[in-house]
Amino acid sequence: MQIIDGKAVAAKLRGEIKQQVAKLGSQPGLAVVLVGNDPASEVYVRNKLKACEEVGMKSFLVRLEADSSFQKVANAIGQLNANADVHGIIVQLPLPKHLDENALIDLISPEKDVDGCTALQKGRLWTGRDSLVACTPYGVMELLKHYDISLEGKRAVVIGRSNLVGKPLAQLLMNANCTVTVCHSRTRDLGEITRSADIVCVAIGKAKFLKADMVKEGAMVVDVGMDRDENGKLCGDVDFAEVAPKCSFITPVPGGVGPMTVTMLIKNTLNAYIACFKQK
Repeated sequence: MQIIDGKAVAAKLRGEIKQQVAKLGSQPGLAVVLVGNDPASEVYVRNKLKACEEVGMKSFLVRLEADSSFQKVANAIGQLNANADVHGIIVQLPLPKHLDENALIDLISPEKDVDGCTALQKGRLWTGRDSLVACTPYGVMELLKHYDISLEGKRAVVIGRSNLVGKPLAQLLMNANCTVTVCHSRTRDLGEITRSADIVCVAIGKAKFLKADMVKEGAMVVDVGMDRDENGKLCGDVDFAEVAPKCSFITPVPGGVGPMTVTMLIKNTLNAYIACFKQK
């Protein structure tokens, strides 16, 4: 059993990105729109801005009050779309409940959609064209690539069908020639399905959901969860202590997929910057 070290892979990639940025004629820029003051969102945004600084990118933080109108948020996005110094834009989720997330995200210029959330970028992914991919699934694929894990012809199960993780991850695995099954809360006989899989990816937000009797010997397990156990300790959707001994590879929580998400965000920003200058 090998534990996949997301921290080490993320650090390596950030070093490579920093070298690439240093060779550019100008700085790529990432803008974050933060509506309200949700404590978890504050931490995530701080990490994103810190990552930009670490690799030599510019960052822009647009703070808006929690009671901001749809039009006020839309105007902020429009200004960032028009700003030539901004190559990537993300709207930090979740938004306050009175705001329509999908409608606001679709206002982001697709060329600057570094979180892969606009309908156009999703459509490009699902039709097999070059796209900016949601950062967490992108990070999962980079981890598999780094560890030279063969995907061709493998049976993969993705538990979770969210637009941010489950759906794009399933598509990326299909693009890599896996045979993919997507499971969810209405799936019957889930254990029977997961036991047939060479790769099991879990992204449902339920602490220690995947147990040892749900995976076959030698399977690879990717844990995208970020939960708290009964003692308040950080854990994933996989019962690591139970499942790890059966695995060929497994991602831990923390230190697995998590560090890759912000890293792929700055990688996407670099890619968006390069594409911007290619079009000129």
